[in-house]
Amino acid sequence: MQQGRLSVMLETMSQENDVSAGPNAGRAAAASQQDLLERVANGDQLAFSELYDHISPRVFGLIKRLLRDHSQSEEVTQEVFLEIWQTATRFDPNKGAAATWILTMAHRRAVDRVRSSQSSRNRDTRIGIRDYSPDYDNVAETIEVRIEHERVEKAMSRLTELQRQAVSLAYYGGFSHSEVAAQLSVPIGTVKTRLRDGMIRLRDELGVTS
Repeated sequence: MQQGRLSVMLETMSQENDVSAGPNAGRAAAASQQDLLERVANGDQLAFSELYDHISPRVFGLIKRLLRDHSQSEEVTQEVFLEIWQTATRFDPNKGAAATWILTMAHRRAVDRVRSSQSSRNRDTRIGIRDYSPDYDNVAETIEVRIEHERVEKAMSRLTELQRQAVSLAYYGGFSHSEVAAQLSVPIGTVKTRLRDGMIRLRDELGVTS
């Protein structure tokens, strides 16, 4: 059951096509975001508003993929932009692009929220554990999900560093092919090749048929 869902996910990701303008457009967007973030660091509220309009859809999209819940995703998005306003001075363009800095922050915030929610659920479970009668089908599914997650992590480790970079940016970071090309300073065709080869390797490692 879980294997079937993973198969669909891998097949969908491997068939994605980017139709944006190309690496030059990606570099221009990255430069714009960096400029806005540097202005935000100087307390420019207009720049902050422009930056919000520019990247908030991607921030919200990344967070919602992790949290699923719309209301919680909106809350965490607001927390991310509050943190951006308060810590923009810490952004170092020599260590990466503005979008990477922001999306990393968003991912960390979302993971923190997931862990917090899980901790609360665990607390409730411990309180009611004496009255809990385990559903063995659900227990088996939970174990299956955990095993599958470990298999995916192991499969990712089998990719080359270049393939793993491209796959992580495109499918976990939410970047388009052209943005990945800009981030890695390589032609978009190279990015697509790395993604294709990486997805083929993942399917082979996981035993997923096309």
